[in-house]
Amino acid sequence: MTYEELLIKADSENLIVKELALLGNDGRIYNNRIAIRRSIPTLKEKSCVLAEELGHYYTGVGCILEQNNINNIKQERYGRIWAYNHQIGLIGILQSYLANCRTLYDMAEYLEVTEEFLTDALEYYKNKYGTFAELDNYVIYFTPSIGVFEKYQDNV
Repeated sequence: MTYEELLIKADSENLIVKELALLGNDGRIYNNRIAIRRSIPTLKEKSCVLAEELGHYYTGVGCILEQNNINNIKQERYGRIWAYNHQIGLIGILQSYLANCRTLYDMAEYLEVTEEFLTDALEYYKNKYGTFAELDNYVIYFTPSIGVFEKYQDNV
């Protein structure tokens, strides 16, 4: 989803999103308010940050600022995973392949996320699924590098 689409999604949840001069973080959520660092240079970067903050809204419980606490670290990860699945997911990888994206740059452009966000998501999927995952009539390989192949259909 684009930044604008994520803003609409946030609004539909009665969340207030403001761009502010944050110093230590790119984004923060508190109750029904989300702050995004105003100086983030691109809308793609802002969409990745907003998606993660929405992930915290949907998956989080309480304040997780203290990152020395293992439960807070897990909550941080849950928000990020929600963002990966919402912004990319296996279906996004497949759709970018079907749209002839053959490089990480092309995939990130197609999915409207940053290359760093995409790379982190692919690493997460590799850890979750292992070498490959199957979706519909396709196999998505994560190792040794990202690749999508259509399954062979024997019509015998």
